[in-house]
Amino acid sequence: MRYRYDNRESRVDLSFSEEDLAFRREVRTWLQANIPTTERPRDFEGGRAWDMAWQRTQFDGGFGGIAWPQEYGGQGFDLVRQLIWYEEYARAGGPDIGCGFVGINHGGPTLIARGSTAQKRQHLPKILAGEEVWCQGFSEPGAGSDLAAISTRASIEGDELVVNGQKIWTSYAHVADFQELLVRTDPASERHHGLTWVICDMHAPGITVRPIVSMDGLAEFCEVFYDDVRVPLDNVVGVVGEGWSVAMSTLGFERGTGFMKLQTELAVALESLVTDATNLGMIDDPSLRQQLGELRADVLAMRAMTYSTVSFAARSDVPGPEGSMIKVFYADLAQRIHRTRMSVLGTHGLDRGGRYAHDIGEYLYSYATTMGGGTSEIQRDIIGERILGLPRNR
Repeated sequence: MRYRYDNRESRVDLSFSEEDLAFRREVRTWLQANIPTTERPRDFEGGRAWDMAWQRTQFDGGFGGIAWPQEYGGQGFDLVRQLIWYEEYARAGGPDIGCGFVGINHGGPTLIARGSTAQKRQHLPKILAGEEVWCQGFSEPGAGSDLAAISTRASIEGDELVVNGQKIWTSYAHVADFQELLVRTDPASERHHGLTWVICDMHAPGITVRPIVSMDGLAEFCEVFYDDVRVPLDNVVGVVGEGWSVAMSTLGFERGTGFMKLQTELAVALESLVTDATNLGMIDDPSLRQQLGELRADVLAMRAMTYSTVSFAARSDVPGPEGSMIKVFYADLAQRIHRTRMSVLGTHGLDRGGRYAHDIGEYLYSYATTMGGGTSEIQRDIIGERILGLPRNR
């Protein structure tokens, strides 16, 4: 997939070059030989070790950072190669990134785009090599999707920030080494002014982490409390007081390129559902056939949206607000696909062993897709204001 431009418009050529196709074959062969065959442990430390071992395997195989700069351990490939990697990874049934998500998908890319040279050298190689786990400290009890309402504060004392407050819904905080933390450094500021994005050591004195058990019985999410936690000013990414801009870069990665793998996984899940419906003798039901046809059309539409986002992102260092459109579309589509799966399997799924447990887990987790990373309501506000140019919702 390469891009052609003229003076009037940007056009997307959806054909892949011979070099791209050769890369796809290389990726497919490597994944077939290296995808883990053992089950990921459910305990915290065991899960972290398993995730980081798989990340290290990808790094050693030359696939740990497809689009990251070579000087920090990446391959320096463009977004087209990244898209190919994610597509083949999903089709091969590659495991979820687990506790490596924040570091790989938006913490690391934010440092690449906005961090200092020292910050990049210290953290990027270790993230890629599976030696550092990151978590995100954005949401608060009173500031979930409304990120501008955060109240966790940090006062400047000498060459340090002293942080006090609370974050919530922090995935993998209980096994993380570092956190991308957004704090309010100007006590007189309001909304998106006076915020600062910092790298917080999760082992620093004054940090308390409390896991939150969710409806699937797991404790991926946590509350994090800060009691006079000291963070060096050298850990500020960007400039003190301009954290909102840096945070928008972070969320741009999370809602943009971070969804390339997820959209392919949905396509794989849907085709698996069609196979199950066929094997169970339900595929001739006209109502179900129509439902599956509509879902397949929506999966193809999402793929086209993803390709378009890759095209736009290829022209800049940071994804734009278009990622919010994919976020909204993906969240709704994921829930509809997994609800349909539960309806099709019904009692037939009870004798499917481990796979049925996985299907139930995916179904339950799909309810979080309209909330995690910014609710669908907030995403629609972003689309209306930043893409459609509508008046700000006050």
